[in-house]
Parts: sequence; C-alpha cells; structure tokens
Amino acid sequence: MQKFGKFICNHYKAIIIIAVLLLIPSIIGIKATKINYDILSYLPSDIETVEGQEVLSEEFNMGSFAIVLVDNTMSHKDILKMQEEIKKVEGVEKVVSIADITGTMLPEQMIPNSIKEKIIKENTTPMLVTFKTSIADDITLEALDKMDKIVGEQCKISGVSAMINDTKTISNSEMSMYVIVAVIFCILVLELALDSYSVPIILLGGIGISILYNMGSNIMLGEISYITKAIATVLQLGVTMDFSIFLYHSYQRQKKENVEKKEAMTKAITETLVSIVGSSLTTIAGFLALCSMDLTLGTDIGLVMAKGVAIGVICVVTVLPALILALDKIIEKTKHKEILPSFNKLTKFVVAHYKAILVAFIILLVPAIYGNSNTQVYYNINKGLPDTLQGVSANKDLADKFNMVSTQIALVDKNINHNKMQEITNKIEELDGVEWVISEDSILSAGIPSQMVPTSIREVFESGKYKLLIVNSSYETATDEANRLINEIDNLLKSYDENAIMAGEGPLMKDLVEIADHDFNSVNIVSIGVIFILMIIVLKSGSLPIILIGVIEFAIMLNMSVSCYTNTTLPFVASIVIGTIQLGATVDYAILMTTKYIEERKAGSNKKEAVESALSSSIKSIIVSALCFFAATCGVSFFSKIEMIGSICTLISRGAIISMVVVICILPACLMLLDKIICKTTIGMRKCK
Repeated sequence: MQKFGKFICNHYKAIIIIAVLLLIPSIIGIKATKINYDILSYLPSDIETVEGQEVLSEEFNMGSFAIVLVDNTMSHKDILKMQEEIKKVEGVEKVVSIADITGTMLPEQMIPNSIKEKIIKENTTPMLVTFKTSIADDITLEALDKMDKIVGEQCKISGVSAMINDTKTISNSEMSMYVIVAVIFCILVLELALDSYSVPIILLGGIGISILYNMGSNIMLGEISYITKAIATVLQLGVTMDFSIFLYHSYQRQKKENVEKKEAMTKAITETLVSIVGSSLTTIAGFLALCSMDLTLGTDIGLVMAKGVAIGVICVVTVLPALILALDKIIEKTKHKEILPSFNKLTKFVVAHYKAILVAFIILLVPAIYGNSNTQVYYNINKGLPDTLQGVSANKDLADKFNMVSTQIALVDKNINHNKMQEITNKIEELDGVEWVISEDSILSAGIPSQMVPTSIREVFESGKYKLLIVNSSYETATDEANRLINEIDNLLKSYDENAIMAGEGPLMKDLVEIADHDFNSVNIVSIGVIFILMIIVLKSGSLPIILIGVIEFAIMLNMSVSCYTNTTLPFVASIVIGTIQLGATVDYAILMTTKYIEERKAGSNKKEAVESALSSSIKSIIVSALCFFAATCGVSFFSKIEMIGSICTLISRGAIISMVVVICILPACLMLLDKIICKTTIGMRKCK
C-alpha cells in the first residue's frame, strides 16, 4: 500500500495528463452507448408474451404499431394523401384505415354500422400504422418523429411507441439539469462541511471524472436503460463523495504533523485505501443484488452502479490525490473555519436518553411495518408521464372517444375455419371489459364481400401460420381487472388452439406485474444475505450484522411508510430497488460507528464511554455523507417530469436522511442495550467488561 501511495505522489502530474486523455474515449463511449426507453424489453425472453412479440415481428412484420387519430373534418382526399406520405416513412410497414376500403371499391355508406360505430366517433377515425421494427427501436422512434410532422396539429399519434418517444424527449431534455442541480446542492453542503472554499470543486471534479469513465465504459454493455442513465450519475456522486472526503481529511491530518505534502498524501492514500475498499464492498454488493431480478432492468442498474462505485474508489486513490497535490496552494489560500458544528450536545443527549429512544423505536416500529406493507404501487409505465404530452393526450382521446384503454393481440392457428373464428370473436366480445374485437373474419361477417377487402388489410390479419385478432378493452393495463380479462381471453383461445399466444401491451404488462412482485421479495432477500455475510467478515461478529441490518431495514420501512401515510402511489421500479440501494449505500454509516465502538471497547472503555466516543467521532462524517447523498438526488426528484425517475430519487434522498437519523439515534441505543451479547459474539471482545 505504501509503495502504491508513493508511486501516485511521485507521478501525480502524469496521472492528471492520463486522466484527462482518458476522458476522450469516455465521451466517445457515452455518445455511442444506446439508451433503451422500453421497460417491457427487460422482460425475460422465454415468456410467452415476449415470444408473441417475436411472432408479430417475424410473421406479420409488425414489430410495433401506433394509432393515428384522424380528424374527419379533413377532406377524404387529404386523408388519403396523408396515408400515402406516412407509408413512405422509413420503418413504416402498413397504414390501414377506413379510407383503404372506401378509397378503393366500397362507398363509405355501404360500410356496415357495426364497424362504423367502432371506428368513427366524434368526427375522429383511428388509423392503424404498423412498424417493421420493435417498440423502442431507433427506426421506430425516428419514424414517429417524421409522422408527427406529417399529421400536423389536426391529428394525434397514440400507442406505446408514441409514449416511449415522449419519454425519450423529456429524459434527454432534463438530463443536464439533474447533474447541474446535484452539483450545486453538493457544493452548498461541502462548503459548510469542509475547511476550504476550493476543495468542494476539486472533490466534485475528481468524482466527475470517475462518472464520465463509468458512463463511457457502458459501451461494453451495448445499451443501458434511460432510468439507469438518469439516476447513475447522481447516485455515483452521492455514494462516492464519502470516499473523497475521507481522503481529504486524512491528508489534512497528516499535514498537521509537519509532514511534507507528498509524504502526507502517501500516508493518506494508504489509510484511505484500506478503509474505503472495505466500505465500498457493501455498497457494491447492494447494487449487484439487483442483478438477481428476473426483470433485467435490475441487472442494468446494478452493473452500472457497481461498476461506478468500483471506478469511483480507483479514482479516489489515484486521480483525486493528484488533483489535490497539484492544487494544494489554492486549497491553502482558500481555507476557512468549518461552519458545521461538532454536535457534542446531540451525542450526549442520545447516550443519556438511550432507553427513551428505544421506547420510541418500539412505538414507531408498528406504523413503520404497517406503512411499509401497505404502500400502494402502480405498474402502468405510462401513468407517470405528464398529461401535456402528445402521446398521453392521444391515449386519453382514444379512451374518451372510443373507450380504447388497452389493446391486446391474439394469435391463433391460420387453419381455424371462418365459423370457429367468428365463434371465438363472439365469445371474447361477451367478456366483461371487452369493447370490441376486430379480425379479418369479423370484417367478412359484417357483410363486406371478401373480394372487396384489400390485400393490405388481409396481410394485417393473416400470415403464413397465424390469424390475428385485435381485442380492445376498457380496462387500464396492469390492473387486476385487465390481468383477469387477459387470463380469460387466453384460456378461451387455448380451448380452440392450445398453441394460441397473447401479445401486445396488456399481456406484456400483466407479466411485468407478476415478475415485479416476485422481484420485490427476492432482491431484498439477496441483498440482505450478501451484505450480512460481508459484515460478518468485516466485523468478525455474529450479532452485530443482525443489529446493523435491522437498524437500516427499520429506516427503509420508515422511508416506504411515508409514501403510505401521504397517500403516494409509487411506480413499481422504485419500490423494488429502494430497499437494496438504501441498504447498500447507508449501512456504511452504521459500520463506521460500530467499528469505532469495537475499537473503544477493545481499548478498555466501558459501554457508555465506547458508544459516546464512537458516536462523537463519527457523527459529523455520517451527517455530511447523508447530506451529500440527499443533495445529489433530491434535485432530480424536484425537477423530473418522469415519475419513474423522480420517485426513485425521492425515496433515495429521503432514505439518506432517515438512515442518518436512525443510525445516529437508534444504533447507539441498540449498542448500549445489547453490549453484553455483542461482547460474547464478537471476536476479540469476550474479555471486555
């Protein structure tokens, strides 16, 4: 370690040059990394609905579709002209509307009322546009942008792809604001906590370099989710700031002993490396636990964040020391007294009233458990977008005018005859929640002669292997009613064709609900298990890991219960990842205090002296760390218009403060109460009195 520290200090100028040069491939990597805006694409590839999407793509050349709401005040000629222009857009496969029929052989007045009632309402007609590529493929999204220009303000484009395109637009416009706000808030906190006006900027510069390295290296993953892109930067900033502050404080301590600056930094690197590697392991383990999710969005977030913490540690002991040595004179010239108080009174109060704090803990435990268990969650990925978006507005019009709230696609064997298909259609239409069903057979049954149905429409509903039915439901996707209806349709289809497949947004969302419910439990168990094992190794104790995890889990339950008691419904992703992130990122507060408590007890202090000393020496570090974590993430929760991102950051920022309060107040009380058990179950403490 000493040799490593000396090497860094002797070559700090070269390290700065190399660090700057490495930013070039990092920025290139950031630009080249594809961003995925489709959460449904993270569903396991082996489930039936995902296979159904592949069938739609391979058999019908329908990777995705959108519905254009056409204003009937437009002339018939203009509508046909608009259709032709849309057909020419790259990525568009087919465009189908009533004009395809009336514009060829059949006068509009000859269209049966049973069909006209479904497709013409309040001077609006839906036009189906299918795309060759998948829901969130770049070609699909670019096609939507071009279509938006073609249809103008008179028409609206709805559908999942349209919503994803809106999400992309908002996410890209907000991303820079997340970083700017996080940096400003962190500077404010650090100016209060540190003793130099220039140090916060230097520390943020070092972390900024590590963030760029991390985001640039994501090119190795091929693509990352827009959620990962949005939260990874601020999370890495909040989590790794501790390590940077620790190095700076260690360097200042060494300098006070009249040590030459390179020698002081060598000792600081040696001291810091040992401490932060152990500390970072629990954080990395917490993020990697997300990889156990069946929804591979967890793997996406987990890998990027675990990698970010590891890169952050490397930069703290290489790039940051080089920057501090290079700018040491500026640091000294901008020194000031630390504004943050010592919190001695708070320390004495907590230790003196630990019994009352334990009573408060027991009282709060009941509402925390209840609130945590009864927090409401929603799964509809479109629900968290602003109503002002074009795609949201179009979907609302579909729901209001046509009662088209969700659309399912059913795929059955092509060889099922016309009578059977009509029987299937009639039975599906009788189910509660179904508004209408359209297929080639339903069009023919409505009285339209077979020879008058254009080939372009036939190709939408029939391939070499399958017939396709479009089922419109009045139930919102990802609700209990919608999922029940999908099960009923699926069972009905399989009674006619055991190989029938359900596809489309509704069935995909149903699988998302089931997988997310499973992930919520599994990912928490995995994260607790992995961190528990790591803490046994680090603390060499059988009881302390249980106490520490119990304290942080209580903080997590308090955090979640706030949402319950404020009647806030959370997006499902936020509820899944918060437990793991809060545990992995804030358990270090508890480990820091506990390590100092163990040292004091082994040195001969009694339990009160040990707890008071441990709290006194760690309280400022815990507060600064938590405030930085809060500062880095709270800005996103304020500014993000995408509720999926805003909710995650709200929970993280609030969780940092709650964990801070719980560790400062409840952990010392637990150490006082359970001191005898701790001494008996911790290596090296059995002789403590």
